[in-house]
Amino acid sequence: MKEHLQQLLPRLVLAPSFALVLIFVYAFIIYTGYLSFTDSRLLPSYGWVGLENYEKLFKLRHWNIALKNLAIFGILYIIISTFLGLLLAILLDQKIRGEGFIRPIYLYPMALSFIVTGTAWKWFLDPGIGIEHSLHLWGWESFHFNWIKDRNFAIYTVVIAAVWQSSGFVMAMFLAALRGVDSEMIKAAQIDGASGFQIYRRIIIPLMRPVFLSAFVVLAHLAIKAYDLVIALTNAGPGNATQLPSTFMYSYTFTRNQMGIGASSAIIMMIMMFSIIIPYLYGELKTGDSK
Repeated sequence: MKEHLQQLLPRLVLAPSFALVLIFVYAFIIYTGYLSFTDSRLLPSYGWVGLENYEKLFKLRHWNIALKNLAIFGILYIIISTFLGLLLAILLDQKIRGEGFIRPIYLYPMALSFIVTGTAWKWFLDPGIGIEHSLHLWGWESFHFNWIKDRNFAIYTVVIAAVWQSSGFVMAMFLAALRGVDSEMIKAAQIDGASGFQIYRRIIIPLMRPVFLSAFVVLAHLAIKAYDLVIALTNAGPGNATQLPSTFMYSYTFTRNQMGIGASSAIIMMIMMFSIIIPYLYGELKTGDSK
């Protein structure tokens, strides 16, 4: 009887959380999918329209702008964050003095919410109060940096803020992987006359392929669902210059009263995330089974 209770207790403890996840995550995903096939506008309605919302969605100029911006933002964000994270990890792996002090500084931005990051960078980049204004007060009046107000460059300010926040987290992932590399393998390469650059390029970095994949999955997920950073930094402007699928979904669902189209955009975003996460999980499970 006691053994039966010991086996049953963990299930009883987890049951409420499991039920809440089923209701507030998966049930609402299914409900959103259903709304994407209806004529819902200000409030949910149940007039079935099939794929009409999806057809309208991909004809909308704002949605195409959002997809283009997501491509620019996602590619730059993932590449730059990965490169900086790897570079910082390699520098810290050299056992430099003060590593215990420097490492938390790199990790600190990830502890901030994206709202705080967006607001701080908005103040910093705003020509009227930020770095441009400060340099003008110091006498450098020819300096101009108004990307946040420029439709052609505003999306890159979102990249800057996002990279600043996430590169420290990527650094921590790479640093943990670097510290896990077999030191005997490195010593053998050094005895054979390999330079430090060759050791990293031919031995260490190839061994870190799973970490690169993990970093890609995490960063891609953050890029697809990026919302609060954009709202705090540019409010999806100027115009629609920094519109992303997440801001488009919120705008069409709660501001433009096009709930059916907003739900269809949410489903497209979910498909994007699943197309990244499911192959990753499949590969991890397959690797685990082979071991």
